[in-house]
Amino acid sequence: MWALPYLLFTTETQRTQREGKMSRILVTTLGTLGDLHPMIAVALELRQRGHDVVFVTHEVYQSKLEALKFEFHRMRPDFAAFNDPQEMARMMDLKTGQEYMVRQWANPNLRDMYTDLFNVAQKSDFIFSGEGVTATPLVAEKLKMKWASSAMVPMSFFSAYDPPVLAPFPALANLYQLGLTFNRGIINFAKFVSNSWASPVRQLRSELGLSPLKGNPYIDCKFSPYLVIALFSSVLGQPQPDWAPNSVVAGFTYYDGTQSTELPEEVERFLNAGSAPIIFTLGSAAVMDAGNFYQESIKVAKLIYRRAILLIGKNPPPQNLSDSKNIIAVNYLPYSQIFPRAAAIVHQGGIGTTAQALRAGRPTLIMPYSHDQPDNAARVERLGTSRTIKRNQYSAPRVAKALNELLDNPSYAEKAAEIARILQAENAVSVACDAIEKQL
Repeated sequence: MWALPYLLFTTETQRTQREGKMSRILVTTLGTLGDLHPMIAVALELRQRGHDVVFVTHEVYQSKLEALKFEFHRMRPDFAAFNDPQEMARMMDLKTGQEYMVRQWANPNLRDMYTDLFNVAQKSDFIFSGEGVTATPLVAEKLKMKWASSAMVPMSFFSAYDPPVLAPFPALANLYQLGLTFNRGIINFAKFVSNSWASPVRQLRSELGLSPLKGNPYIDCKFSPYLVIALFSSVLGQPQPDWAPNSVVAGFTYYDGTQSTELPEEVERFLNAGSAPIIFTLGSAAVMDAGNFYQESIKVAKLIYRRAILLIGKNPPPQNLSDSKNIIAVNYLPYSQIFPRAAAIVHQGGIGTTAQALRAGRPTLIMPYSHDQPDNAARVERLGTSRTIKRNQYSAPRVAKALNELLDNPSYAEKAAEIARILQAENAVSVACDAIEKQL
């Protein structure tokens, strides 16, 4: 007779213990799907572990996040560039894109960003933040909250021991061999150039009664003092002596927006009708500023007698597509499903696309635009899985030559397969969530 009351008591106790551990975790990020999707992967696991997860990000992502049953709150600035090719072109400019995003997009909306984030953070226990959310350190400090920051790419750490390729000044990378002292000078130069961008951040900190910054909020003062989670694999970047303290390399976390295991019938028919195609894609942002990428890519496929799939986003199909049965254009396909079936992948070097290509174990040709993309391209080229071509040199004869060298040399495919095995063995989501739970 005592068994049932005991069982009910035990079940209730276990439930209470689980609820006692549950925290309300605010996840926030700015930017493209390459910034959002890794955070979704972590958020799904946190929720699976019993935590209440709420997203605070661009309004354009509301339907995507609510479809996943996440509580959503809008955070300004809105990412209007997703529907404005001219605005995207300004953001993706090789020389001035980073400065434009900070000065003309983020800074004018800093107070709104702070207000939107603060209102939700008051009712939360912890913040997991993308590094572009410059309001997060202010909100966390004001509320005396613990928080974790993420680093999506190795160049986020601006290490003198592993210096990045700076998009506005790529030639400086040729001088890194001069040694640590020179490299520190380059990092200090980057701090100097971007330091004037931070006036609105310093002004708002003063108005909030927060302590003055001791460094640059875009380089050496952007990370959490509690926990920094590197959401990229150690094959791309190893921890360095000058990384932020309390950094944890979790690895790539993957989410590509679909739970479906089937490709569209049209695509399946095409894949089954011949040899593995080359996939040409510009991710979720650069695709808005495609230029002549797709027209030249069609010429490339014809020059080297290869089948191809173009992922063109909202762009209209290229005019020179209709005369070929060996090339198809599709708005979007989940990378996790299509990349493993490719012979090679040509892309823009965004970290989300790069991670999926590495996990698929396929050679790549990268045409970087701006921001972290030139550095990502250089890193995978050093891995031996990829080649790089400048955007202003993306013409059919040059690309055809590069792809032939990529496909005819078996070392690229062998190295890509080796890297894929390493990535497939990583358990980045668990590592990231374990690190967050230690802070709760």
